[in-house]
Amino acid sequence: MGAPVLRYLAGPAGDRVKDFNGKVAVITGGASGVGRSLAFALGRRGAKVAVGDVDADAMQQIAVDLEAENIEAIVVHCDVTSLESLNALADAATDKLGGLDLVFANAGIGAGETGAMWDYSEKDWQWCLNVNVWGVINSIRAFMPRLVATGKEAHFVVTGSGNGAYLILPDAPIYTASKATVHAITENLHYQCQAGQLPVKVSALFPGPHVVDTGLFNSGRVRPEALQKDTQGNESGINSVDDMKEMAAQYGIELQTTHPDEVAEMAVKGLEQDAFWLLETTEDTDAKIRARAEMILNRTTPVPAMLG
Repeated sequence: MGAPVLRYLAGPAGDRVKDFNGKVAVITGGASGVGRSLAFALGRRGAKVAVGDVDADAMQQIAVDLEAENIEAIVVHCDVTSLESLNALADAATDKLGGLDLVFANAGIGAGETGAMWDYSEKDWQWCLNVNVWGVINSIRAFMPRLVATGKEAHFVVTGSGNGAYLILPDAPIYTASKATVHAITENLHYQCQAGQLPVKVSALFPGPHVVDTGLFNSGRVRPEALQKDTQGNESGINSVDDMKEMAAQYGIELQTTHPDEVAEMAVKGLEQDAFWLLETTEDTDAKIRARAEMILNRTTPVPAMLG
């Protein structure tokens, strides 16, 4: 496998936000994983950070860690399935940190489904779509009117996934469907902001280029009580990146991973260039994207892509 491929399509130089010092960044799902890394990447550049999350333990830890680095921040309980909760986060960021400049609609979960999709629990579908899709919709409804009303340059960033946005991996259909929807929403939001000549720049963030070492596979820790199932842990048997590595090893595959800090640095550097695609890929992934495009153009029957 070749070296990671990183390309940005930048906007006009005069319109770029290169200095995050004093800016206010709101991050949903910000207490762990990529969200946590974004909080520190931006905070170390002088931004003030509002972290929204539902994971109490992670919220407590990031509050301590941000304070230890003297990063001005607030940590707020925020359930992205609730528009009211997101409005409260927006109010808190504005009132306590002095405004809104960057919003990261980052919260997301994996339902851990496996097997035939017609056998999946309705609770898995509801939970994943509620968080991954409605979480983005609610974030747009809560924050976009405020960002537009300021009349100044701002950024709205949506965390998606290549699994759904540009490839269809067959092992997690609910997650894939949610992220395909998320990217369609993100790109349409971008087009609307362009058409309206609005000062809000929209970006699509794709964590990678390899499997990112986060708690996504352990999302059950924040599954709401109303959507709990009898099954403990994921039905796939994969509850961590380590589990995924072990399973890959059984097939002779050495699974490569990416630390969320790397994703955050890639994202911030892309935002400095006003890039829409916050995306780092591998040569292998690029080849799969080309093969998928050719499959559509040639009307070839799809065959499943493999993770890598």
